[in-house]
Amino acid sequence: MLQAFDGGAVFGARWGGEPGGRDGGAPVVVALHGWARSHADFGGVLGPAAPRGALPSLALDLPGFGASPAPAEPWGSEAYADAVVRVIEGPGGPAAPVVLVGHSLGGRVAVRLAAARPDLVAGLVLCGAPVGPRVRPRARPAPGFRAVRRLHRMGLVGAGTMERARQRYGSADYRAASGVMRQVLVRLVDEDYAAAVASLRCPVELVWGDDDMAVPLAVARSLAATIPGAHLTVCHGAGHILPVTAPADLRAAVERLVPSRDVPAG
Repeated sequence: MLQAFDGGAVFGARWGGEPGGRDGGAPVVVALHGWARSHADFGGVLGPAAPRGALPSLALDLPGFGASPAPAEPWGSEAYADAVVRVIEGPGGPAAPVVLVGHSLGGRVAVRLAAARPDLVAGLVLCGAPVGPRVRPRARPAPGFRAVRRLHRMGLVGAGTMERARQRYGSADYRAASGVMRQVLVRLVDEDYAAAVASLRCPVELVWGDDDMAVPLAVARSLAATIPGAHLTVCHGAGHILPVTAPADLRAAVERLVPSRDVPAG
């Protein structure tokens, strides 16, 4: 059952603990999903469906995904991080410091939060998170798209023609997004995380697919070399959606950051 936080701005599922997230003084786990995904991705990692049972955890639907309404304006990762802070510090939220688990978009948010509010973060687990240096130069828009965009800016083609060009030339995520969420995606893709990564002081676990086509393993290796003490787990054939394809490896990484306990079986 989903629970509302921050006046209904964010929804999330709580697993394996009493309300408030306090479990013998151990940090709670807060999980943040990837783009176009939801809290449900973590059910097999942290929830009752996990082979080792539920951990005291909270898996959120980030604004614009799952049950959480979209933001009123195009947010970047800092605004998303602020929204998660309001959940952690607000009524019914978990007991800080927390272990943050971030997949893809959730990794962007988790890094930004850990850098800005280290007092709230006991550890960080990142999987498929595009927060390292680009291993490939960002591709320029196709010539056909640039031509239509130029004509649109000159007022020579209408909004319908421009949208058809976006649908033809845009990425799958871009084509599927609309309204403010398309603007959010564009803003996130342009962000740089070097300063935030350099400021991390909490323990960091990296869990990556060796065949991740969205965020290549080279990004994880660069992060492992940059973040002091970071531990990298490589999952063979797991692709990009690690919470679904490699839940056991992700759970093991979480447990390395959470003090040992008897995990309830459900």
